[in-house]
Amino acid sequence: MPEIVFKGKEYVYNHHLTVPYRPLVVHADKGVGAPDLAGNLVIHGDNLAALKSLLPRYAGKVDLVFIDPPYNTGNEGWCYSDRVNSPIMKEWLSTNPVDADDLLRHDKWLCMMWPRLTLLRELLSDSGSIWMTLDDNEVHRARMVMDEVFGEENFISNCIWHKMDSPKNTAQHFSVDHDYVLVYAKHAAGWELNLLPRTEGMLARYQNPDNDPRGPWLLSDLDARNVYSKGLYPITTPSGRVITGPPKGKYWRISEEKFREYVADNRIWWGSDGSAAPNIKRFLCEVKDGVVPQTIWRWEDVGSTRNAKTELLNILAAGSEHEVFVTPKPVALIERALAIGAGRDALVLDSFAGSGTTAHAVLKANAKDGGSRRFILVEGEDYADTLTAERVRRAINGYAWVGTQRETLLEQKITLTQLKKADTLLKQIDAIKAREGLLAEGAGDLADQASTAVRRFDRIEAKVDDGVLRVEGLRKLSERAPGLGGSFAYCTLGEPLSLEKMLSGERLPAWGELGEWLFHTATGGALPPRPADAPEWYLGRAQDRHVWLVYRDELAFLKSPQAALTLSLAERMAAWGRSATQPPLRHLVFAPAKYLSNRQLQALGLDFAALPFALYREG
Repeated sequence: MPEIVFKGKEYVYNHHLTVPYRPLVVHADKGVGAPDLAGNLVIHGDNLAALKSLLPRYAGKVDLVFIDPPYNTGNEGWCYSDRVNSPIMKEWLSTNPVDADDLLRHDKWLCMMWPRLTLLRELLSDSGSIWMTLDDNEVHRARMVMDEVFGEENFISNCIWHKMDSPKNTAQHFSVDHDYVLVYAKHAAGWELNLLPRTEGMLARYQNPDNDPRGPWLLSDLDARNVYSKGLYPITTPSGRVITGPPKGKYWRISEEKFREYVADNRIWWGSDGSAAPNIKRFLCEVKDGVVPQTIWRWEDVGSTRNAKTELLNILAAGSEHEVFVTPKPVALIERALAIGAGRDALVLDSFAGSGTTAHAVLKANAKDGGSRRFILVEGEDYADTLTAERVRRAINGYAWVGTQRETLLEQKITLTQLKKADTLLKQIDAIKAREGLLAEGAGDLADQASTAVRRFDRIEAKVDDGVLRVEGLRKLSERAPGLGGSFAYCTLGEPLSLEKMLSGERLPAWGELGEWLFHTATGGALPPRPADAPEWYLGRAQDRHVWLVYRDELAFLKSPQAALTLSLAERMAAWGRSATQPPLRHLVFAPAKYLSNRQLQALGLDFAALPFALYREG
């Protein structure tokens, strides 16, 4: 398979392995509900470090990743800040932020994405998928990177999001009205998508003019262009009209025998007078419960950029401490991804959280169908609390909305010919104002109309934008949006687990912090919940072994004989492993020291791994 080559690739290829593990630190005052690291999370911190911190708990458990990374337009001002130990990379850091004049901006974007995509793949479950929004600046490079990281065979689709609800008339060439949504699966061969529910418009097409007891039906052509040797035969309609065969160049799609079965079962429609060319009746009760997703996502169905900005303004305008996010995604867009790629109990991860739309979509989906979906958001910018998490808080608890609602009353492209008739346009605007009871002063003959008009708006606003005259009615509204329910824990990243500091005793991590990281590094999996009957020092069960950690974050304990794996402790571990509630697996024991021989360990089914604290036991 062809590989993508970019400057710095050799330095970031395995950079994710050098990122230190940093435990999650919960800030109970910034979350909603009881802090629970197994529930919904909003994490403030560098997303590469945060992804590494999630591995011990969530490796192989995420069902859907939805990310909206920097599009790298040259105007976003994002920074490449990964601490890669290379003179080339360090030189790049001196030219941050990345802008349009940076000749290496595409290389930097690829260097930034590579290790993150690698960790996201580790976090995905075997049945999971990743969805990434982009535009033309990087989508072609992203396809090549994704092909390498996820495998070309796991590409699912490149969907088109029609994001603009009106053309941009100031465009130099084309009005770019779409973005892309790249979709890859962890394992495409076993990945299953959900069908989308039929819309009201789709259901309305099913009718039952002949009162068939099987209910509404939809017509399907009997003829097709596919060559079919049994698809050439005459048909006689109930009215007696003879149809000598299918239309020229086509074939009946079923054999004559099957056609007669359909006629006998009243599955053929001949028109109201019984003389029309035959069509097959497809009954709503017999078709699939939904429709196959299409790759064109229209803004009318999944929202536009304008919708997204309005949504965010409605939620945050009242009492927001932060300027509203510039490029949010509409909730309906992510709802579409969830509807296709996630079940009702899915774990959803967004490591470029921005304005928190993914969490809002998850909460809304749960409120709609009673699901138990969970979200994990990661945001590295300073607005993680005041914008990202604040939106989630308001979505959960509800919010007061004081804002202005707009309704378009006239939209007309302005041409040179129309400019010559400016008086006519102004009269049109006055007529609209009169109709709405907001006639401009001095409009003369329209005054009588204004006195009887019903006022729906507080004011009428007329402006020319991108060569288009828009007349909008504005009304102030004050409402209370109900909360969607739910909870989340707000976290930051703790101090990195440092071998040097552990050896000196300067920074000893808590038992759980060290344990979940050791479990993941030893087994490659995520630490499961501890069983209710788990004895002291027991971490959890991996696929092929039980894992134990004899440790306390106390220097005196680590230097004492109590921290050693003794024969009596080893026998208790082995006996618990032989109990009826546990499978017969070997044991992996982390401890500062051991007081038994390798032969004794082998006989008991134990493997010993020394903690580095043994190096300073005599200190």
